[in-house]
Amino acid sequence: MVIKTKSYGSKKGQLKIQQMIFMLLAVFLLFVLVGLFFLSISLSNLKETATQIGEKNALLLVSKLANSPELSCGEAFGSSRTNCIDFDKIIALNNLEGYSDLLGLAKVEIRKIYPDAGNVLCNQENYPDCGIVKLVDKNVETSPYTSNFVSLCRKETDNKVIYDKCELALLMVSSEYKGG
Repeated sequence: MVIKTKSYGSKKGQLKIQQMIFMLLAVFLLFVLVGLFFLSISLSNLKETATQIGEKNALLLVSKLANSPELSCGEAFGSSRTNCIDFDKIIALNNLEGYSDLLGLAKVEIRKIYPDAGNVLCNQENYPDCGIVKLVDKNVETSPYTSNFVSLCRKETDNKVIYDKCELALLMVSSEYKGG
């Protein structure tokens, strides 16, 4: 003897279970999409913050380089000055081969702004009538320059009187481009 039962109730139960599964999937997907949206906003802010920190560090590096003992005026021009570069020192450093590796930068350049001396590269022969001193130039792909205004000072003589002559210059540094 075979007992027949109505399967109408079990089909209705299965349909409700399927509806519940689809609803749970839809809610789960909604939360995943909302999470991805907030994650993308957070990553965008993180990239912006990293860029700002990188720019700030580059500016601090330029100021630190301008005030380093190798380049700074020190006490040579009376009192200690900030962002003052000794033109005589950088001409002497310009000929040193190993100095570029100590800085860890791809390019370090100093350009006279006022008075304008053109795009003449400085060397021992044309000093001080030149406009650009390239302390480091590794000939690699570099990130954009970070720069800061500095005083470019040297000793001058006029009719047996020695005086300090300072000019406005731009110290520009750039690191190697890492890609990405």
